[in-house]
Amino acid sequence: MLIPHLGGGGAERVMELLARRLPAEKYELHLGLITQAETGAEGLPSGVQLHALGAPRVRSGAFRLLRLIRRLKPDLILPGIFHLNFLVLLLRPLLPRRTRILARQNGTVSSALSFGGLPGYTRLLYRLLYRRADRVICQTRAMAADLAEQLGLPEDRLVVLPNPVDVEQIRRLIRLNPVPQTGFRLGPGPHLLAVGRLSREKGFDLLLRALAEVRRQFAEASLLMVGAGPEEAALKAECHALGLDRAVRFAGQVAEPWQYFQAATLFVLPSRHEGLPNALLEAAAAGVPIVALPASGGVAELLSGQLGVWLAPEVSAEALTASLLAALYALRPGERFAHPFVEPFCIDRSIRAYENLIDASLHEQWGRAIPISEGVDK
Repeated sequence: MLIPHLGGGGAERVMELLARRLPAEKYELHLGLITQAETGAEGLPSGVQLHALGAPRVRSGAFRLLRLIRRLKPDLILPGIFHLNFLVLLLRPLLPRRTRILARQNGTVSSALSFGGLPGYTRLLYRLLYRRADRVICQTRAMAADLAEQLGLPEDRLVVLPNPVDVEQIRRLIRLNPVPQTGFRLGPGPHLLAVGRLSREKGFDLLLRALAEVRRQFAEASLLMVGAGPEEAALKAECHALGLDRAVRFAGQVAEPWQYFQAATLFVLPSRHEGLPNALLEAAAAGVPIVALPASGGVAELLSGQLGVWLAPEVSAEALTASLLAALYALRPGERFAHPFVEPFCIDRSIRAYENLIDASLHEQWGRAIPISEGVDK
């Protein structure tokens, strides 16, 4: 398994959960950390062998990664994020012949290409390199359909697997910690919570503009933004320009965002485009009411018509404002919802689906093809 480093965003958390929960008695598990220089207090199971490659950037870690792969001779490689997929698939002609590659796609390709600020050659890389993968793992059926349409990939190369979310642990930790935790002094509220990388595609600038409008009717409304990223300085400047300095708090990168769920009136997903973020699923596990923009077909499909969810009709600050106001006028103080749509993402079910796909891929590797079984959607 490969990720840039531990303690990052949703893609890193997914791979860390896989490392923790895939059966070490069945597989020899290795977790490669491309840009992390040291390992130590990560708290992963003893059966998981960590490899910190210490490259300055993912794309400059090619030779270090190739050395590691040639030394380990893995049966299967599972990169956890799209630019790592590119790197591994670029190296494929140099890898051991029997090594299988399951590329996990963590975003909707069409949206990323249109709005993600990616170089113009990215589409070409997708088209050329993803054909080298034995399977491409998508998080939703909408993401898989988009990938097939954009890249012309055969349908039998695409599988849909649910992101693993430790629903029971989140609920248990909240029960054990009934007092809301924020680290910040809270006013009367309502309190909005947003979690994600501080980058343009996550739409936090849209949320700030919406919050300024919401405060015209809810003067004490506040926002806690959890995450770090390249847009942090620009977002803080936008806060100042909108007169929101006292209403917005930046928590930085946090390993366990669940600790903020109890204090939140609403969880907000303001993304311009998104695959299916784990932060959204974790908030749903905690029962927090949700306001979201239709950041992808998968997000819209999951949330449409759900009780306790206000899904905006379009991606804009105006639509987000209207949905926030509708939610705030409808909610009772401290109201929570069951959010049954999160149940398919429970970690045991998700891990079993990944295990089924891994087993099917390994059987194919040794010339004994078997059907991809329960929990995996072709």
